[in-house]
Amino acid sequence: MDAQSVALAGRGGARRAADSTAMAVAARAGFAARGLIYVLVGVIALQIAFGGDSGGEQADRGGALGELAAKPLGSVMLWTVGVALAGMALWRLSEAVFGGVGPDGGKPRKRAAAAARFVFYAFVSYSVLSYAAGHRGSGSGSSDRQTDDVTAMVLKWPGGEWIVGVAGAAVVAAGLWIAVRAARKKFRKKLRTGAMSHRARQVTDFFGVTGGTARGVVFAVAGVFAIVAAVQHRPGKAKGMDDTLRSFRDLPAGPWLLALIAFGLAAFGVFSWCNARWREV
Repeated sequence: MDAQSVALAGRGGARRAADSTAMAVAARAGFAARGLIYVLVGVIALQIAFGGDSGGEQADRGGALGELAAKPLGSVMLWTVGVALAGMALWRLSEAVFGGVGPDGGKPRKRAAAAARFVFYAFVSYSVLSYAAGHRGSGSGSSDRQTDDVTAMVLKWPGGEWIVGVAGAAVVAAGLWIAVRAARKKFRKKLRTGAMSHRARQVTDFFGVTGGTARGVVFAVAGVFAIVAAVQHRPGKAKGMDDTLRSFRDLPAGPWLLALIAFGLAAFGVFSWCNARWREV
């Protein structure tokens, strides 16, 4: 067998691995883990809305991991979530290399988006697994403190205000894009709707629209805070997820508004569970 045949056989084997049942299971486990994190964030945010500071818990990924760690078999749950998110990262990597499902799954922009998601989920998985291994600062670091640190560092660079401002505008645009696509039910294209009952489609639509819209709103508001930090050259004005959510509470009818956003984030978690069941992978 010549070198070209070996290479073709290797690519064929990699393609089959990407399309394998094991990869599908890894992707679905990742969606389930993501859903659990969002549900916990939503619960914490709801407690903050009506219960003060909720014992100092953070309404972000770190707070969700802290909640898991405090449960019976918390360590096992953390390892399970970390491994499941690693599975999500591997699936996104396979999409970047071989293309995703659907007629446009192999387009360069789709592959680039999958590559970006691979990097994100690989980082999140690493942080969760580090937290499970005992490095408590890795997975549970405050999103607010991390945002302050990164913003302060970038603002010291030449043209740092522009970099932070443009990044903030990009986050605003991404948030609005997420919210609009959710409201228009664009997520249906990625679901096996033919395998769903009428009731299942109704439930998935409800949680997809509610959850995606709330998630997009949170992204957009966080982007606005980054723009303010750039304009005022004050890194403390940039906010992570926890402070962004708490900012809703300071508005008129704030507790109820935050409760609505909290429900939306929990709804996105449930929508992720629907993806774990019906997503095309």
